[in-house]
Amino acid sequence: MDKLFPPSNYIPTDSAIAGIEVYRPAPAEADQPHRPVVEFNCPQCHAVTAYSAADGGLTCTHCGYYEPPHQEIVGKGAEEFEFTVETLERAAQAHGWGEARKELQCQSCGAYTSIPPETLTHTCPFCGSNQVIQRDAPQDLLRPRFLIPFKIEPAACRDITREWLGSSWMPPGLLRRLAKVADFSAIYLPFWTFDAVTAADWQAEVGHKKTERYYSGGEWKTRTKIVWKWESGQVQLGHDDLLVEGSTRLSALLLGQIKNYNMHQLAPYEPTYLAGHQAQAYDIPLEAAWETARYEMRERTREACRAQASTSRIRNFRMNLDFSDESWRYILLPVYLANYVYQQQSYQVMINGQSGVIVGQRPVDWAKVWLAVAGLLAPGLIVGIAGLITLIFGGLGLFIGLIGFILLVIGLVISFNLVRTALAMDDV
Repeated sequence: MDKLFPPSNYIPTDSAIAGIEVYRPAPAEADQPHRPVVEFNCPQCHAVTAYSAADGGLTCTHCGYYEPPHQEIVGKGAEEFEFTVETLERAAQAHGWGEARKELQCQSCGAYTSIPPETLTHTCPFCGSNQVIQRDAPQDLLRPRFLIPFKIEPAACRDITREWLGSSWMPPGLLRRLAKVADFSAIYLPFWTFDAVTAADWQAEVGHKKTERYYSGGEWKTRTKIVWKWESGQVQLGHDDLLVEGSTRLSALLLGQIKNYNMHQLAPYEPTYLAGHQAQAYDIPLEAAWETARYEMRERTREACRAQASTSRIRNFRMNLDFSDESWRYILLPVYLANYVYQQQSYQVMINGQSGVIVGQRPVDWAKVWLAVAGLLAPGLIVGIAGLITLIFGGLGLFIGLIGFILLVIGLVISFNLVRTALAMDDV
């Protein structure tokens, strides 16, 4: 009687000897991923499939095969998880990316980046270094549940950057030429969203100005004093989709400036969205992100309580705060990153992959700034000196000197604002 071969529950595996078939026990169902691992290959020519940001479809760069998008926009109706053991366990059942991917560890900044498995070369999108180590991407973190697809095409990034650099005359002219060769990386960044309702009872002493008359030195005078009175109130605030970044590898200041995402465009996460894109898993866990969100919600509620007071003079403020209806999501948001080097220093630019909003670092050409300051101060100094000379030898020196003084004051005010703007730009 012939035996069944291969035995049940066995699957083929690699063999070191040609012509010899080797089988191994199939992994238990519990070890199988929650969703199948997906590879992106063209069904027509079997080449690697690329992602089209314009509509979310898949386009083969080799034969032109096009697969229309399968998007289901759920928007604000995207499922949220409560902070209960049951929902946390349910969310933890889905791990990894749901596809075979590689992970790069940057030896310069330490960032971990997930990339498509077919990528042969890579530069760290966070610092621009090419000193990276590649390995299989781990699948032990929570899987994103929703994302906002890319809407801005990569080709538009250079135009956006060039226009942004040209919006100010302070950066060096060389930066505009660098914008033409800037290499933008399309990457999905991790974010947490939080919803909650905060209810607070507050109490504080509130100061009111009071004018009173008093008699002193043989005459009546007036004076103003602050009278403190206790006030109290109640505030209830709803916090909807408060975004907290899940990555420590980017400037929180810059991320805060591009977080104007339209959450009505949230779509259920599918591995196909990552075709041809990089992605980063969170390194800020849920608990730490929730603490950040709670702090921001607490501060917003505190401001709302203080706004209820009859004046802005407040002391001995107290607030009792309760949270309710807390929920969270783990999502991915589209960002383009670029690094460029100017005078041996690295600078970073970010573009919102949905709206095209751009933020970043623009070094200031201080030679331009000081020449502008000199040009602003020169008229006042020249007219002032002319007035002084005219005054010595007689004539309208006093009037000319007054005009020079006014011009100098105007130049100083404009120069002060100019330097302050340049410092703010240089410190981003």
